[in-house]
Amino acid sequence: MEDKQMKEYPFFSRIGAFSINLNDPKSSISSLRYAVKSLQRPHSCLFIYPEGELVPPSNDNPTFKPGLSWMYKKTKGIDFVPIVFRIDHSKASKPDLFISIGEKVNFDKNMDSNELTILFEKEIMLLINQETE
Repeated sequence: MEDKQMKEYPFFSRIGAFSINLNDPKSSISSLRYAVKSLQRPHSCLFIYPEGELVPPSNDNPTFKPGLSWMYKKTKGIDFVPIVFRIDHSKASKPDLFISIGEKVNFDKNMDSNELTILFEKEIMLLINQETE
């Protein structure tokens, strides 16, 4: 989670969230290395906001930061599964939570990072489009 948002929403740290400073490349790499290392623990999982920050849901194409592709290339034996969360406040006093889970991706790790990022963006868009059909 972006460090500015972590300061704004400190409760996320109580559920295991950690921050990334998008304005400091050295700090960003340190956070990404921490993420890769955390995935080496048995039964671990990691939810990533690949846009680098919490953003409102949109039907626009997402713009992911390159960290997701970097992590994908650095990991072995880890499933990368696209997941979309959407909260709907329109129908009742309590919001509805919708979760769409895609199939694990199996991209060639030798691909260019920019190409990988585009493929990850497309996978999320497939889930978003399925959800709105």
